[in-house]
Amino acid sequence: MTPQARYQAAIEILDSLTNGAAAEQVLTSWARRNRFAGSKDRAAIRDIVFDVLRRKRSAAAWGGGQSGRSLVLGLCRQTGIAAEEVFTGQGYGPAVLGAAEQAAGAAPEPGSAVDLDCPDWLWPHIEASLAERAAPVMAVLRDRAPVFIRANLARLTRQQAQTLLAEQGVMTQPHDLSPSALRVTEGARALRQSRAYQDGLVELQDAASQAVADLVPLPPGGRLLDYCAGGGGKSLALAARLRGEFYLYDIQQGRMRDVPARAKRAGARLTCMTARGLEAQAKFDTVLADAPCSGSGAWRRSPEGKWQITQDRLTELCALQDQVLEQAAGHVRPGGHLVYATCSILEEENGLRVQAFLKAHPNWRAQSQDRWTPLDGGDGFFCAVLKAPS
Repeated sequence: MTPQARYQAAIEILDSLTNGAAAEQVLTSWARRNRFAGSKDRAAIRDIVFDVLRRKRSAAAWGGGQSGRSLVLGLCRQTGIAAEEVFTGQGYGPAVLGAAEQAAGAAPEPGSAVDLDCPDWLWPHIEASLAERAAPVMAVLRDRAPVFIRANLARLTRQQAQTLLAEQGVMTQPHDLSPSALRVTEGARALRQSRAYQDGLVELQDAASQAVADLVPLPPGGRLLDYCAGGGGKSLALAARLRGEFYLYDIQQGRMRDVPARAKRAGARLTCMTARGLEAQAKFDTVLADAPCSGSGAWRRSPEGKWQITQDRLTELCALQDQVLEQAAGHVRPGGHLVYATCSILEEENGLRVQAFLKAHPNWRAQSQDRWTPLDGGDGFFCAVLKAPS
């Protein structure tokens, strides 16, 4: 495909997203219908679509409309891509711009919610949560996220992982957020085919997510419950660092379907449980509750979430987080630890939830609270370590 044809494909995909379809699903469907598109074509089209979604509001302002064509035009204008080299009408590319399109659109006011690609209702929440960092964080969320790797420290050092990956064409740099974190600087698309990945020596995991796992306490040989386990990424990180028994539970059991294969590849022993199995267990030394949240700290990776979240949904999530904290605390042994984490930058989902829990449970105490924003390099995360009464 020509570069122009890739932009045209992105325009068509963006137009189909107006019906509420998920971008990844639409991209997959498009690829199945267009077998002629090679892997590089599909990757380039995906990049264009997600670049637009991260900047959807400002792109609409620059391009003068909400259509896929206007959004791509707006993206070109604000990122310095020559629109006349994209809208050529040649090689299956977008038609040449008309006079109305050339005249439409304007740069949004610098520092405004439009310029920072933030919904109007959400901006006060962002400011209240981040203060002077609000605008810089939202600006960073408009760009692609770095690719991070976690070295499986149970099997090799970070330096050994870096050397092995380099031999396979994946170049990395150590990152300060975690002793196991490596940022990919070259060859990211080759990672999954590398021997290091396929042999479980490294895993894809955000650096701040690794930093959260680094803070989880567990006595030697202790028992840990990952209460909202999902794909098991944090449990795998914990099993590489700590000696103990690791149990996983998620109310949506299907989210754990890949855990056995991932654990086998990494050489980790993880036990997935049903609700009935969990109730039959004794209380745990540590319970990790990586609670459902807005995902605002990871909007670089999942930009649709920024446009789908509403005030009502945020209120629902906060109530759900209170429920998760209450339920998870019931599985902690006396004197044990409850670790509450989110990938959110919103204080409503973070410190305020911990405050509400401690107010309802005055015998518990907060041992530590840590926050990361995308300005630290990884995604936005929050982690609180709470200690149960003895």
